[in-house]
Amino acid sequence: MKCRHCEAPLRDVFIDLGSAPPSNAFLRVQDLDQPELHFPLKVFTCGACRLVQVDEVQRHDALFSSDYVYFSSYSKSWLAHARDYVTQAVGRLALGPQSLVMEIASNDGYLLQYVRERGIPCVGIEPTTSTAEVARSKGIESIESFFGLAFAQRFTSERRQADLVLGNNVLAHVPDINDFVAGLKAVLAPQGSITLEFPHLLQLVSQGQFDTIYHEHFSYLSLGTVQRILAAQGLRVWDVEELPTHGGSLRVWAQHAEHGRPVQPAVAAFLAREAEAGMQGDAFYAGLQVQANRIKDDLVAFLIEQKRAGKTVAAYGAAAKGNTLLNYAGVRPDLLPYVVDASPHKQGRFLPGSRIPVVAESQLRATRPDVVLILPWNLRHEICSQLDYVREWGGRFATAVPHLELL
Repeated sequence: MKCRHCEAPLRDVFIDLGSAPPSNAFLRVQDLDQPELHFPLKVFTCGACRLVQVDEVQRHDALFSSDYVYFSSYSKSWLAHARDYVTQAVGRLALGPQSLVMEIASNDGYLLQYVRERGIPCVGIEPTTSTAEVARSKGIESIESFFGLAFAQRFTSERRQADLVLGNNVLAHVPDINDFVAGLKAVLAPQGSITLEFPHLLQLVSQGQFDTIYHEHFSYLSLGTVQRILAAQGLRVWDVEELPTHGGSLRVWAQHAEHGRPVQPAVAAFLAREAEAGMQGDAFYAGLQVQANRIKDDLVAFLIEQKRAGKTVAAYGAAAKGNTLLNYAGVRPDLLPYVVDASPHKQGRFLPGSRIPVVAESQLRATRPDVVLILPWNLRHEICSQLDYVREWGGRFATAVPHLELL
């Protein structure tokens, strides 16, 4: 196996989570009598460019199929994040009716709806039919395609280049990261800007967020590595922001290397912070396995303890990160009988691997569990507020990452 960016041989194991099915491959009732495909979930660190990555053990077009069940608009906090970003970008880049905004991996139109409200032309690039259809119902043009250099060249020859190209949590999802970034370069107008949001590798390691690792995430990113990947295609990072989303993310602002704004002091400051944390050395990448094993053991011990005490535990949030955690820990319905999710696209299905049923929120009121385990821990405050009525019968909330905690 070679690095997907610099092609150096990959020898250093970042973490080995065994084998698991793809985290968004939810099962239907008729699937329960059939075997599931499991794929290795072994992650490597490139010793040359420090890109942390998993091999493409299953093709990305199979991972992001027409039956994809993740819809961005079911999180109120994520919608607020998208709306605030649009306000910032429109003001900062002076976007208007003559501009063109392109979002890659635009999902169900969760963000472009706010661009459209401002009368700014926009287009979404989204490979999954299920989400693209919802975006179109909101009046958002959505092209069903994966993004790369060939697509960008075809789009610009038929249409025009974009003044803002954005990708939220997509850079980590592409197997050919060099081709993807070459496409960004090709589709960007001369004075345009690119913004890319991605979970920060520094937070993943320091907070033990191993559950954010799954097959759909091909790469795990630092600012230094992203800067290098962009520079290889003639793009320059001119600003960076730290965000609270997904347990700690970065938003990178980039432009053509030969054009644009001066580089902001935040870029050097973040690079220095990464260097201080040791991200250029081997030791930084060596401790996540120990953290993952501790989190796994603590969760299993807690669930067994609750069961022996005659208490019931349910889960909330059928998120991909939860599937990584439950499959690595070997949790099954005997310890966690169901998981609640707000999305009707997941309700009535079963989690991949663990085969725990996904149900509607009404199940909580009907069964009154003693503990609600919040799987998308990054949304814990939103979920605790939404489900505050659980406390009426003495129920408590819990999270497992970065450590087991009763809230």
